[in-house]
Amino acid sequence: MKIVVLDGFTLNPGDLSWDGLRALGELEVYDRTPPELTVQRSSGAGAVVTNKVVFDAHVIAQLPQLRYIGVTATGYNIVDVQAAREHGVTVTNVPAYSTPSVAQMAFAHLLNFASRVQEHSEGVRAGRWAASKDFAYWDHSLLELDGLTMGLVGFGRIAQATAKMAQAFGMKVLAYARRPSDVPGVQFVDMKTLFAQSDVISLHVPLAPETAGMINRETLGLMKPTAYLINTSRGGLIVEQDLADALNTGKIAGAGLDVLSSEPPRADNPLLSARNCTITPHIAWATQAARGRLLNVTTENLRAFLAGKAVNVVS
Repeated sequence: MKIVVLDGFTLNPGDLSWDGLRALGELEVYDRTPPELTVQRSSGAGAVVTNKVVFDAHVIAQLPQLRYIGVTATGYNIVDVQAAREHGVTVTNVPAYSTPSVAQMAFAHLLNFASRVQEHSEGVRAGRWAASKDFAYWDHSLLELDGLTMGLVGFGRIAQATAKMAQAFGMKVLAYARRPSDVPGVQFVDMKTLFAQSDVISLHVPLAPETAGMINRETLGLMKPTAYLINTSRGGLIVEQDLADALNTGKIAGAGLDVLSSEPPRADNPLLSARNCTITPHIAWATQAARGRLLNVTTENLRAFLAGKAVNVVS
């Protein structure tokens, strides 16, 4: 079987091996594939592997030999699964591969605000400590997390891992979920209570019609002016102009974001110049350990499909 990886660079920029997939068929790997080349490069393939390359009904209909689409992510909205089903194409995803890494990034953003390590390190390198009249100096209020309240919007695997980290730091944990559960040390509350009482709010819900724009002028207005917002989930959860306005007017203390509504961002995205807004380029998932798990499960998904025992099927 011909296997085509259409956008393999972010998954494997060279520090992992494609040998597992190569053992399953005739493998072609492309670092990136523009939309106009999707059909050409996928032609003749029985299996394709994609992360961001879109397989809509029009594309799928032009690939009569295609029998399998492996999505190298948990979300699979890039594939029209109904069209895939109608054409006899199996679609799989990779759930839960990045849980520890994404929870770690949520705390990386929080700790960045709490201790301002990089900013003070740069000040020391610039000679400010050497020139100080005192044995210590600081440019920002430094936060002790012990005793503060972490509010988790959503309570899936990543939120649960984030809750454990918060508890390890001595934080009180509030959570909002459609189906509350009995979790030691976690208090489930309604959204308004969570936004009003939390010192840090971390988002852990998928992007769906009911969650799109859930962080907006109204919900931001419920937050403490000393509170921080962390988003390692999906950029579309936030009305970005409303968040920029809240940051620039001091209605909240800061925001740490690993995702934006469009990626790469447009140059006029208001959050790029907002006060107290730290943005990382959608890298929470990208530790070598997480990418290794992602590639391994992607390989095993295809192996299981070829054996007639498909797993992680979403179509």
